[in-house]
Amino acid sequence: MQEEVESRSVTLIISSAKLTARVLKAAIAKYLAHRKDKKIAKARAGSVVPHGKQSVKELVGQNAGVSNLEITDSNIKSFDRVARKYGVDYAVKKDRSVSPPKYLVFFKARDADALTAAFTEFTAKTIYRAKRPSVLSRLQQFKELVKANTIDRVKHKEQERTR
Repeated sequence: MQEEVESRSVTLIISSAKLTARVLKAAIAKYLAHRKDKKIAKARAGSVVPHGKQSVKELVGQNAGVSNLEITDSNIKSFDRVARKYGVDYAVKKDRSVSPPKYLVFFKARDADALTAAFTEFTAKTIYRAKRPSVLSRLQQFKELVKANTIDRVKHKEQERTR
């Protein structure tokens, strides 16, 4: 009886080993297929051209001819919004060699017209912001008006009581 149990357990172990080898072979095959699919997907993704803000290296790598403009304004974020609106592919590089840092905006040569329109809108917004008074200064003016108005009322009440 003991011998029969031992032989069955050995048989069970052998069949498990074979099953494990089959499973291992299938797992390796699936892994290799997965790697192949990933490689193909990565190759497809590499062919997709990035749009909007990107690095200078990516912009030059598109072989479309690159031009640049210089911006001295530190508010580059507002330019980013306008450039996205016009669909311009560009890269911003900060030049720290100058004491007020300047920004170089690289763009594709074929996007020159769109970039001109974007810069026109950007400069118009910048000029409008510089021209309009700040909210704090307007608030201060209104505070002074209210303060002057309330002092006037107090004087009138005192004069009426003394009569």
